[in-house]
Amino acid sequence: MSSTDLLPHGGSRSLSYPMFAGVVIVYLAIIQGGGLLLGALSGEDDFLTTRALVFAMIIPLGVALIFTYAVAAYLGWLRPVLRDDRPVRPWVRVVPIVFLLAIALGIDYSALAEKGWVYVVVLLIATQFVGWGEEGMFRGIGVNVLRRHGLTEGRVALWSSVIFGAVHLTNVVGHGLSALPQAVIVSLAGYFFYLIRRVSRGNVANSIIHGLFDFSLLSGSAILTDQKSYPGTLLPMLVYPVLAIIVFVKRHDIEPAAS
Repeated sequence: MSSTDLLPHGGSRSLSYPMFAGVVIVYLAIIQGGGLLLGALSGEDDFLTTRALVFAMIIPLGVALIFTYAVAAYLGWLRPVLRDDRPVRPWVRVVPIVFLLAIALGIDYSALAEKGWVYVVVLLIATQFVGWGEEGMFRGIGVNVLRRHGLTEGRVALWSSVIFGAVHLTNVVGHGLSALPQAVIVSLAGYFFYLIRRVSRGNVANSIIHGLFDFSLLSGSAILTDQKSYPGTLLPMLVYPVLAIIVFVKRHDIEPAAS
C-alpha cells in the first residue's frame, strides 16, 4: 500500500495551511473568548463549583468540540480523523500504559469525594471535552492536513506537536508568562498523544487519555477547597521526563521495519 492510499480521498475536500490556521483561530476564539465572556456573565472566575465548570468549561468546550467535528465532517475527513492506518512498533504501547498508571495514581480521590459526585461527573465531562476537542483538532485534522501536504511522518509528528504547543501561548491572556513553559511542555505532550493515536490505530484512546490526564491534574490542584497543591500531582508530571527518555532512546524504532 502506498502512502497516498492512506490519505483522505474520494470526495473529500482539501485544506490549505492558511485555511487550517483559520480553523484553529476560530477554535481558540470559541474556547478563550467564550470562556471569558461566559465567566464574566456568570460571575464565576474559577473551577471550584459545578456552576463555574458549566459556564467556564462545559459550554465553550462543548461548542468547540462540535465545531471541530463539524469541520471534519464538512471536509469528508471523519474516517481519517478517527482512524489511523499507519502502524508502529509494539513497544510504543508503553506510552499509553505510563499515562494510565500516572492518571490512576495522580487523582486526588479524597478531594473529589469532598466535592460530591455531581461536581466530579461534570468535571469528568468537561475534561473529556478538552481531550476530544484538542485531539480531534490537532491529532485528527492537523495530522491529516500535514499528511496531505506530503510531509514525512516524522515531520508530521514534529509539526503537529509544535502547532499544538504554540496555540497554548494564547493562555498568556489568563495566565501571563507562565504560559510560555506550558507551551513547551504541551508540545511534548502532543508528541506523546500522537504516538498513542498511532499505536491505538485511531483517535479514541488518545482523546480519552488526554481528558483523563487533565482530570487528574485538575483534581490535584484547582478543585481543592484550601487551594493547596496535592503531592500526587507530581506523578502525572513525571510522565514527561520518563517518556521523553524512553522515546529518545527508541526514536529510531517507532516506524515498523520496511517490508
